[in-house]
Amino acid sequence: MKQVTAMVIGAGLRGGHVYSAYALEHPDEFKVIAVAEPDNTRRMEFAALHHIPAEKCFYSYKECLAQEKMADCVLVCTQDRMHYEPVMEALQKGYHVLCEKPMSTNETEIMNMGLMAERCNRIFMICHVLRYSSFFTKIKELIDSGKIGTIVNIHHIEEVGFWHHAHSFVRGNWRNSNETSPMILQKCCHDMDILLWLMGSKCTKISSFGELSYFKEENAPAHAPGRCMDGCEHRNECAFYAPRFYLEHPKAVEDGLAYAVSEDISQGKLLEALQKGPYGRCVFRCDNNVVDHQIVNLEFENKSVASLTMSAFSKVCTRKINIMGTKAQIEGEMDNNTIVVRDFVSGDEETIKLNAPARGHNGSDNNMMKDFVGMVASGKTITGKTDASVSVESHLMSLAAERSRVQGTTIDFREFEKEIAEQCK
Repeated sequence: MKQVTAMVIGAGLRGGHVYSAYALEHPDEFKVIAVAEPDNTRRMEFAALHHIPAEKCFYSYKECLAQEKMADCVLVCTQDRMHYEPVMEALQKGYHVLCEKPMSTNETEIMNMGLMAERCNRIFMICHVLRYSSFFTKIKELIDSGKIGTIVNIHHIEEVGFWHHAHSFVRGNWRNSNETSPMILQKCCHDMDILLWLMGSKCTKISSFGELSYFKEENAPAHAPGRCMDGCEHRNECAFYAPRFYLEHPKAVEDGLAYAVSEDISQGKLLEALQKGPYGRCVFRCDNNVVDHQIVNLEFENKSVASLTMSAFSKVCTRKINIMGTKAQIEGEMDNNTIVVRDFVSGDEETIKLNAPARGHNGSDNNMMKDFVGMVASGKTITGKTDASVSVESHLMSLAAERSRVQGTTIDFREFEKEIAEQCK
């Protein structure tokens, strides 16, 4: 297989530490030869790690995409509202593209990106990595085998994790939908995509309810300061006390969350960053506005229904699913890679325990990169598991759910799609 070359646009956590890591682990298959990143420290460290020469290090995507085509593909890993322009320019320049989810926060941009990939005959994959997990791949196999009969109902729960929600959606980059995207799109477009994939039928109706109920000023304990380290008297009983999480919780290092606080994660530098930066703020005194809990109800063309529950208030960060079919029931939890199948006729109960890495969405990140690199290397514009041709629909489902939540109405999804398509003409 030929070595695939890539340009990375956005060398943050996902671009700099997750997807590009495939090049370090599989140097014969994949090589990063250029980077665009506005943060000088990140850009220099990333360039040193991948041995990228200075002339191929750029401050912005505009600079690198203004050059002659220099690689086989581009990884677009910027913030949510910064995907559209680099994706469109890269596709038109002849690059294959891997884009971090969500594709965009704007309905017409999402649809236009998919149309541009078709027009340019380029591979355009979205980082809906859960389709590459052994957990959901096995569930899909069980459904397609006919083992559970016809799906009648799916109940899917995303337990965000109290610590993860506080890090990303209260203090962090995705706390405010005016700057990034609604919670149901940013965090749960993965889950919308999985429900669409497992159901194997188009969505027809969507309704949703949810609020920001807890992480706001009125729920702050008495005399709580604006920052955790400013002598907060509630630190011993507060689950969201920042120094405790970033210095003691294993996920802070395992999932790379501490690197969002400080590139140098030594104790002194972390504490210094918490004293001054956004991750040291009291969770009740931030500028967040995204919901901390939401439910979505979906109807499909095959008349089956599904529900998605998202909540910040869980100890672990996991996904649980209950699929009710006419012949059997599937229950599973992604965090422990366990699936239980209960057959109605025989009464048999089968427990399937999968082996998967604990990191990288249970190995999904690596599996997705392997698939993308393989497709680019083949030189054929084939449709992958998370090609834009399938990902556009689940993105629009998320935005329709948000419209339903805000307006308090049930959305006819077919009419919603037609409305967006008209705007793209």
